[in-house]
Amino acid sequence: MFDNGGASTEGISDSPYLDAIPNYYVGLHSPELGIPVLYYRSVGNSHTAFVMESLVDEMAHQAGKDPVEYRRMLLKGKVRNLGVLNTAAEKAGWGKPLPEGHFHGIATHECFGSYAAEVAEVSLDEKGLVKVHKVTVAIDCGQVVNPEGVVLQMESCVNFGLSTALFGAITLKNGVVEQTNFNKYRLLQLPEAPAVVDVHIVEGIGKMGGIGEPGMPPLAPAVANAIFAACGKRIRQLPFGETSFNA
Repeated sequence: MFDNGGASTEGISDSPYLDAIPNYYVGLHSPELGIPVLYYRSVGNSHTAFVMESLVDEMAHQAGKDPVEYRRMLLKGKVRNLGVLNTAAEKAGWGKPLPEGHFHGIATHECFGSYAAEVAEVSLDEKGLVKVHKVTVAIDCGQVVNPEGVVLQMESCVNFGLSTALFGAITLKNGVVEQTNFNKYRLLQLPEAPAVVDVHIVEGIGKMGGIGEPGMPPLAPAVANAIFAACGKRIRQLPFGETSFNA
């Protein structure tokens, strides 16, 4: 695994949840596979957020707690983390009735000096495949110069993240990458994109943070957590767009 000074563990080794956990261990094993790997949008946060936010959601379920309330407990005193978490939950109507067959999942993450939380509204079709109808985003990136630019970046992060979560696999056969071009590497298409990406900018404190990447990490775990709410199945591996979640 490509590490380069902690890139593989960022988002977990510095997670805000760790302040509420007295005993924890974060480790990394990097086998030499002979396959060159470089950066991706949001770097290590692209996968560590999926791991951490899926784990926290599972912990909430095991504790018999609402996923939002459980996160509030772990993030007590962290004003900016709670700001985006509460905003996303409120604007999405967390806990309120949804259309029949629709379910919510939530995830939050901080990186590049910015804080983001997302609520995904999903359903499963007759084949058990996931459909994401709406994503509600709350973003705190500190001082905002161009609000429209922030909204556009969040919309881009959501769709890029969903494309990755559903279809972003690279496979090798006999030492050669099988996805040699876009005819073999599937991307999110317009009918598969959320009909609504509802972005809310939370007034931040402190210096300006990044905006091109922080909206991507919460997307995959928010969708995965919504799938659990829909069918009770936990997702351990990405991508999952062609997985049937029928019982």
